[in-house]
This record gives sequence, C-alpha cells and structure tokens, in this order.
Amino acid sequence: MHKQEIFSPHAPQPAGTYSQAIQAGNTVYLAGQIPRTLDTQDIELQISEVFESLKHIAKAAGGTLDDVVRLTIYLKDIASFSEVNTVMQRFFKEPYPARTTFQVGGLPKGAPIEIDAIMVLPV
Repeated sequence: MHKQEIFSPHAPQPAGTYSQAIQAGNTVYLAGQIPRTLDTQDIELQISEVFESLKHIAKAAGGTLDDVVRLTIYLKDIASFSEVNTVMQRFFKEPYPARTTFQVGGLPKGAPIEIDAIMVLPV
C-alpha cells in the first residue's frame, strides 16, 4: 500500500510527529485540528476555525468537505454540542458525515475542541 502525505499551508503546521493528512488509495485520513485562536471565549469562532482548517486540508488532497464521511469531535465541555451543530450546518449539507462526539479531559494547547475526519475521494 502506498501512503501519500497531504499538506496545506493554510492549516496549522503539525506540532508533533504526525502529518496533517495521509492518503491511502482514495481514502484520506485528516489529523485532528484545533482552533488557531485560543485566547477567546467565542466557541463558534473556534469551531469555525477548525472546520476551515479541515476544508483547506481536504482541498490540498483534491477534495472538499462534501467528501468527508466520518468526523470525530473532541470537546473540553459537552455543553458546546449545540454550537457544534450550528456551525456544522454552515460547512456541511445533508447527508451529513457520520459523527461521534466525546467530552475529554484535555486537548493540546488547552483547546476547547479538536476534530479529525475521514474523507473518501471520488474515483
């Protein structure tokens, strides 16, 4: 199996030993993204920033958010669940990707949210 690294200069650079995304066949695995702006209480802005980063990485892979089939959302506070739904409607249309959402004890850099994704490119 051939793996290809995907990189977008419009998304945050990896802060560790991982790639922004890896393509294997026509499936692309997008690493978890956190907001760029961490010094705000505006959770909708932070959620939007995460989806924007995922959008840029998807584009670098030759796809769009419409090609995303699975999301995993990690929240510092599950009370932000409704804000995730509100913002998600601006980035996705039906049928929405399958999704799992967890409340977690902590995220990198103290972020309130992290989202990873799986995307399948058309053949």
